[in-house]
Amino acid sequence: MAAAAAGLGAAVVAAALGALLMAPGLTQPHSGGPPQESGPGAVERRPAGRMDQAVLLVRNELPMQGLLLAARSGSCHQCLYQFLAFVPPSNGSLRKPGTAEVVVDTQHPLTLQLNGSVSDTELCKIQYHFGEFGNYSLVVKTLSTSTKTVSCDLVINEGPVNSYLPILFAFLVYTGALTILIVGRLLMKIHAVRNWVYKKLNPRETDRLINSELGSPNTADSVSSDLTPHLWSTASRQRLRSLDTFRGLSLIIMVFVNYGGGKYWFFKHESWNGLTVADLVFPWFVFIMGTSISLSLSSMLRWGSSKQKLLGKILWRSFLLILLGIIVVNPNYCLGPLSWDNLRIPGVLQRLGFTYLVVAALELLFTRAGAESGTLETLCPALQDILPYWPQWIFILMLEAIWLCLTFLLPVPGCPRGYLGPGGIGDFGNYPNCTGGAAGYIDRLLLGEKHIYQHPSSSVIYQTTMPCDPEGILGTINTIFMAFLGLQAGKIILFYKDQHKQIMSRFAIWSIVMGIVSAILTKCSKEDGFIPINKNLWSLSYVTTTSCFAFILLLLMYYLVDVKRLWSGAPFFYPGMNSILVYIGHEVFENYFPFKWKMQDSQSHAEHLTQNLTATTLWVIISYVLYRRRIFWKI
Repeated sequence: MAAAAAGLGAAVVAAALGALLMAPGLTQPHSGGPPQESGPGAVERRPAGRMDQAVLLVRNELPMQGLLLAARSGSCHQCLYQFLAFVPPSNGSLRKPGTAEVVVDTQHPLTLQLNGSVSDTELCKIQYHFGEFGNYSLVVKTLSTSTKTVSCDLVINEGPVNSYLPILFAFLVYTGALTILIVGRLLMKIHAVRNWVYKKLNPRETDRLINSELGSPNTADSVSSDLTPHLWSTASRQRLRSLDTFRGLSLIIMVFVNYGGGKYWFFKHESWNGLTVADLVFPWFVFIMGTSISLSLSSMLRWGSSKQKLLGKILWRSFLLILLGIIVVNPNYCLGPLSWDNLRIPGVLQRLGFTYLVVAALELLFTRAGAESGTLETLCPALQDILPYWPQWIFILMLEAIWLCLTFLLPVPGCPRGYLGPGGIGDFGNYPNCTGGAAGYIDRLLLGEKHIYQHPSSSVIYQTTMPCDPEGILGTINTIFMAFLGLQAGKIILFYKDQHKQIMSRFAIWSIVMGIVSAILTKCSKEDGFIPINKNLWSLSYVTTTSCFAFILLLLMYYLVDVKRLWSGAPFFYPGMNSILVYIGHEVFENYFPFKWKMQDSQSHAEHLTQNLTATTLWVIISYVLYRRRIFWKI
């Protein structure tokens, strides 16, 4: 069980590094100079009641002019300033400054703008990253009565808390569990210790289970009814553990971020353009599904299954995935029975089902005998794992041409052609109802506004009001492309069977190529590229970027798990073997104990992180128990 706990530390490693040194509000300067500690202008602390917020008291010592306070988030590209408060002028006779207290966001740096209420001219502008639960004062006064120079000084009344400490603590806990596991495995290598343990336990059963640690469960029909791949050797059937490990890692991070990710912004989806941890896992899952399709169909065809029979299984499996997504996962039955009036049609399982149908049917239709074994002659040896499949590549390139044409050429009422922005207050508020451009327009036109996702990630930062579905129709084209790149990875494994250096070098080459394409499409910029990285739209650059990471990650896991066998793949291997059960289970039982409970302090990152990590760890343990009992849920 220690293995099941230890591996989840990988989901929080990146966020733990530098957390103590880079706590917001402690190290970031603002344009007016370093904030002063408590002194003139300091007031008694009035704590912000919610996490990711701080209290700011604005003190206006200008006698004849009120202030208009507005703010803009650093993560909001080309956004309008949002009005926060009016600060009345000071009462000169009583020497009492005008004050206004506001709550400010601490997740991203803010730009504060103070304008005079009389002339509406900008008096000062401050850029600062406030810290969680911090208490600040902004003192506005005249330095010189002759020149009427206005100064804006930010004062820290009470310092913020370091909200990243729970991540560091969780990382240490999981690292400790991993250390205990490693020490235990080393002790088990000692003959006397091993004999004593075997004597205490059931020696025959324990020995059989430990010896099978590097093997795999023998399933009779896993190719046709599970996304997990198989690799056939001349003597026996052997499963590639690295693929299940890859799938399990993606799935466990997905479960963690779906449960809330401790309410940290970097464990949530990016508001619009860009990438966070949460944006990586779904395309990785799609990628490894494509890899599995290649290996699975190859195995079944080699064992004599007819294409007609396999096509029937592909159709049935796709239908079940889509049905499960619509009826089981998407609806919230706590709000009442299933109703067509507000039923969301797109979804994760729906997109997986349709993508599986297209990619598997494409592979089945154009599979050529001898291609995977390398017996077919090609004009270019460097492309010998690509050229035999040229009909499939032509089909995929045609799909991409359709995506480009619809995205950049389709007229959208009230929006500029080729618009890729979030709408709302983005783009200086010029296109408030254009969220998602052509992608959002197609979904609203064909599916209806009530049948797509109502609360896109852009609704908070960009204050969008239009529904926009991240699993919409147009983005499915690029999801198919992502699965097809995974399919290519599977063909590399089949084509260069047991040639580990060739397989890993091809993975590396594909990663470099995808990285170069991403650099060109984005101009190495978050916002200013030809096609920015965007998860909501499943943009082309989003696919090339995440596939670049996927090829590298698969290379590393293939080397460590299947080539050198330095790592068994635990604990991620176990949920990877029961991916459908874990995904549906974590969605269905999300609001039930022991995956969720009433918190003492719902505004604490520590409590949310504890609950989310506990729930995620429980699913790892469940999948481990099911694996040991040889129970696998397949559709």
